[in-house]
Amino acid sequence: MLSLSIGTAVTFLRGTGPANSTSSSFHGVRIQHHVSARVPAAAAISCNGKPLAVMMSKREAELKEIRAKTTEELNEEVIDLKGELFMLRLQKSARNEFKSSEFRRMKKQVARILTVRREREIEEGIGKRLSRKLDRQWKKSIVVRPPPSLKKLQEEEAAEEAAEAAKSA
Repeated sequence: MLSLSIGTAVTFLRGTGPANSTSSSFHGVRIQHHVSARVPAAAAISCNGKPLAVMMSKREAELKEIRAKTTEELNEEVIDLKGELFMLRLQKSARNEFKSSEFRRMKKQVARILTVRREREIEEGIGKRLSRKLDRQWKKSIVVRPPPSLKKLQEEEAAEEAAEAAKSA
């Protein structure tokens, strides 16, 4: 951070001042470099000595939730999210209404899950090459199934049809 203080007359004669002076050659302006250390929010302390309340960020809460799941659950969630992304692409191509922010949210969620999965592989000592090989095998073994949102729509339609059949009967 730079701060300028105008009006302080600091002059150095040639050869008498330090070699790396913080003043400029222009008389009356001093340029000072301030380096402020950032204090982590968790370490922040109020004026009475008690720690301040710190809220966990949404991303950290999601990561904590992801890390609590097993690898199989993570794989299932990746498959579901990729199916949801496919459904969004279909909605976009059919020019249906959809939330464009869902693309970014789902992609980031998939990336977080895959990152946690890779962290676990590193902990197990699986190298990059073997990891890619296992990932290709896993992708080939995926059984295509409808995403949860489509299942939900199908269930809702079936319930509506059952309600209509009950009314007409």
